[in-house]
Amino acid sequence: MIKTSIRFFEDIPVRAVWNDEDSKWWFCTVDISEALTKSKNPRSYWNALKRRHNELSTNCRQLKLTARDGKSYLTDVVDAGGVNMIVSLIPAKNRESFVRWLSGLGNTVDEKSKQKAYELFESGMIGEIEVGTVKGLQQIHGYLFGGLFDFAGKIRTCNLYKGGFAFAPAMYLEENLFLIERMPESTLEEIVKKYVEMNIAHPFMEGNGRSTRIWLDLILKKNLHKCVDWSKIDKRAYLDAMKRSPVDASDIYNLIKGALTDRIDDRELFPKGIDYSYYYEEE
Repeated sequence: MIKTSIRFFEDIPVRAVWNDEDSKWWFCTVDISEALTKSKNPRSYWNALKRRHNELSTNCRQLKLTARDGKSYLTDVVDAGGVNMIVSLIPAKNRESFVRWLSGLGNTVDEKSKQKAYELFESGMIGEIEVGTVKGLQQIHGYLFGGLFDFAGKIRTCNLYKGGFAFAPAMYLEENLFLIERMPESTLEEIVKKYVEMNIAHPFMEGNGRSTRIWLDLILKKNLHKCVDWSKIDKRAYLDAMKRSPVDASDIYNLIKGALTDRIDDRELFPKGIDYSYYYEEE
């Protein structure tokens, strides 16, 4: 399995690919250039930078990365040392924060949880998850956050608020989850409605969105032989639609419908979906 990853620096995607030969991540040079310069033509910027500094050519290699058109191309990439070299050559105000961001990858709770999410798919354990049930959602949450939160996989017992919105009261949560689990899921409209209701219930103290999006994809895959290409759903559009969903689920329905794909066996699609799913949670 080709391991690829997308991290977001100041809302700009930075792609990376894992190379088994040297056991390390290699980062897309064009994406680094865009993140540092906000250039509208980062490819030209990178090519000009490479022409001016010959040492860059000797420190980069070409590996295949998926572009925005969905096709894979040989792309200039550098390892962590090469990233530092590029950063030193670009007079960007945000380069120190970029270096801190890069060095912090893999150390935060979110990054560790994301690695667990990758492993859930890579190990094949995703096939053992109950689909569409509360237990299945607990299994997902427990896997993602096991060893990171002491409440991993456990239904909350206290009330929860976010942005002035009160999620399902803890005293009625068990009853609500019982009803949600039994909601039909034979059509896209039914599945989205069930997804929205589970979001309103918010059964865990933290990590609900990341777990429930995987739960949703499993329901779609089982019942419709589809899944969501999350990279096609804008972060702000998704967050706004989810905020409105308790009173009007039409926006989130349309977003999900427009991003559905039958590429359920595409081994690159789910990791990319995880990257975008975690990106939605970044402040």
